Amino acid sequence: MSLITPVRHSSIIDGCCTPDRLEITRTLSHAAFGPLQQALVTPMGRSGLPVQRAQRAAADMIVYGKIATGDASNPTADAMAIKGGNIIGIGSASDVEGLKDPTTQIVDGGDGFIVPGFVEPHMHLWSTVLADSWLNCSAIENPTFDDVVAKLKAEAANTAAGDWVQGQLFDPSLYPGEPELTRAILDQVSTEHPVGVLNASMHYLYVNSKALELAGVTEETPDPPGGFFGKTDGKLNGIVGESGAILKFMAVIPQRSQAQLAAGLIDIMNKAASVGVTSMREGLTGAVMGPGEFSLLTQLNAANRLPVRISTAQHAMLGNEAWASAGVTPGAGDDMVRAVAWKVLSDGSNQGRSGYMRDAYVGQPDNRGHANMDIEKCIELIKEGHNAGWQVMTHANGDAAIDMVVSAYEQALGDTADAGDHRHRIEHCSLATSEHFERMARIGVQPSFLMNHVYYWGRVFRDYIIGAERANELDSVASALAAGLRPSLHSDYSVSPMQPLLSARTAVERKLRDGGDVLNEAERVSPEAALRAVTSDAAWQVHGDDRGTLEVGKKADYALLSANPWEADPSTWADITVHETRIDGTVAWSA
Repeated sequence: MSLITPVRHSSIIDGCCTPDRLEITRTLSHAAFGPLQQALVTPMGRSGLPVQRAQRAAADMIVYGKIATGDASNPTADAMAIKGGNIIGIGSASDVEGLKDPTTQIVDGGDGFIVPGFVEPHMHLWSTVLADSWLNCSAIENPTFDDVVAKLKAEAANTAAGDWVQGQLFDPSLYPGEPELTRAILDQVSTEHPVGVLNASMHYLYVNSKALELAGVTEETPDPPGGFFGKTDGKLNGIVGESGAILKFMAVIPQRSQAQLAAGLIDIMNKAASVGVTSMREGLTGAVMGPGEFSLLTQLNAANRLPVRISTAQHAMLGNEAWASAGVTPGAGDDMVRAVAWKVLSDGSNQGRSGYMRDAYVGQPDNRGHANMDIEKCIELIKEGHNAGWQVMTHANGDAAIDMVVSAYEQALGDTADAGDHRHRIEHCSLATSEHFERMARIGVQPSFLMNHVYYWGRVFRDYIIGAERANELDSVASALAAGLRPSLHSDYSVSPMQPLLSARTAVERKLRDGGDVLNEAERVSPEAALRAVTSDAAWQVHGDDRGTLEVGKKADYALLSANPWEADPSTWADITVHETRIDGTVAWSA
């Protein structure tokens, strides 16, 4: 029996953009950014293609080495000529010789393999940076539940009186019996310190009595729209669900300074670059601190070029008017930081049993999770983003949530489904079926899969959470490809580690981390398709048409690897190391 009181399936959450929540967002934004001026933004066309090319024929740079282009029509090369950050020639050394003059810089790839930079199409900068200095309470670092509790107790013993004890990345589903960090357990950690531990999914926060007191939450406090305060036998159990409720505690947790935020953001980007990522999509911009999040990213890049290119997905619940009034409109920004998408959240986390299901979770006959909104609200938000010119990304994990979201796209887009090049998406799309994919293909909506659901959580999904039959549908990449779609693979960082080649390997093998079993062999894909899902197809999904392969006219964004994944056995992909990443041909990160 879950300790979380599930939301009744008949109740509908009208949305989380209430006056109270907006006030919290404004408060957090002011604390973080103070008087920061909105950065200047420059609109750009929908294609994602830039750029003015200089007139001089000679290359600024020629790169020699073992090049895997990712372009099936020209898979390998020995030399690549770059001008103004763009590839102007690629092929043999003799093919680019005529593009060289005395001013051309020569770069030697040495023993490494030059490949297109990986694209991370869905991760979270802002929710991650707020908690990245908190204790690591993951199952990867803490083999047992008792290890987590002991780590928190040790932290409390070394924390100044009254200060918070904070943890992140805890996931009960990865421990036997799925033990929760309840109020009673966290009160054993400390009754003097407020304690807050964020679930790995970021859909739950676990708090003690002191934290509840500071947030002003009692048994009489009503559940806010877009969240709930868990109860057992009518008493608060310390399990706080979804962003509408979690924000009540974020308002009283000490916030990082602007300098700390900036340093933390750069650190996360360097982590991405260290695994070969040169472009990524921030998956819920503005949800924590409002439109100032976009402004700070542009200012950081203006001060010193970022280690990765970033496109942002604006939180739909803030409303298009709020974004437009801050100067954040579709295409705003530049080649390094650009506002592109519109993010809608339809349900929660399957491993947290809040993903909205057709049938009950295993062992919880009264719990099918819940939708964060009804279909009318979902249609309204999709229409608002689509009509404003945004690419719409809608989070949907459970099969019932995907039912609702596909129908909402169909009704919202109507006769305009084939008009324009929007590349609307369903995020995670965890339990989609062939029927879903066929409908998505008809209206041009693409899936982006959190492939680590299979690798890290596949066994617990199969054995404890949703059962073997539904688990076989998890991340059905092969079925999506069969429907003619162009899926991408993402990490949802910090929900799971950013490891593009591990995600690609899992799409090929579908092996589970704990035990090596294969989860539905029929959904395995070819190595080529898996690599496209973290390079060219992922780039296409984020409107990065100017990257994802190494060919003439594309950006010179690449990684230098210890092996060529297009030639290596997929079982070895996760062991490939990254020596360097480059953006526009210039070093962005090096080992």
